[in-house]
Amino acid sequence: MLALFIIGFALIGDGLYIKLKAVLAQHLLQQAWQETLTTQTPQKAWSWADTYPVAEISLPNLAIEPVIALRGSSGEALAFAPGHLENTAQPGQQGTAVYAAHRDTHFAFLEKIKATDIIKVKDPQGRDHFYRVDNIRITKWDQSGITNQNSSKRIALVTCWPFNAQTPGPLRYIVEGHLLEKSLSD
Repeated sequence: MLALFIIGFALIGDGLYIKLKAVLAQHLLQQAWQETLTTQTPQKAWSWADTYPVAEISLPNLAIEPVIALRGSSGEALAFAPGHLENTAQPGQQGTAVYAAHRDTHFAFLEKIKATDIIKVKDPQGRDHFYRVDNIRITKWDQSGITNQNSSKRIALVTCWPFNAQTPGPLRYIVEGHLLEKSLSD
């Protein structure tokens, strides 16, 4: 019985550690992001980081805190924040800007998003880009159909699915949207 208690406590502790690390990392990344916007130079959130903040993602329709996204999608980057996938478009540019994150931390809110919602992405120059969600789908990880070779300006937010799963799986939840050419404040 004691062994079961210890194992249970360890599993709960591990789950809490991951969520606390995600929250603390976002706090440090928010500071680095503000410095990036001020200096117009990429700033690392901690000295040993192999990546730096490249975007701030928010959903004006949902009451969630904005999340800071990191350059790249390595396991280390995704442990702390969403990652902007290498070789995909920058926000507001032709092609598809692809961001990936874990379903139980930074992209847990994707479960609540719906078609026509707005995704706001702030780039390192401080420009806001607004995308309208036009497609939500579930697919196998290797059959996403996301392409960067298109003439439109798009975004894709990708996470694992189902949201309540306890183990990794082959399915991905993909939220896609198109750039609104006029600012929402115009």
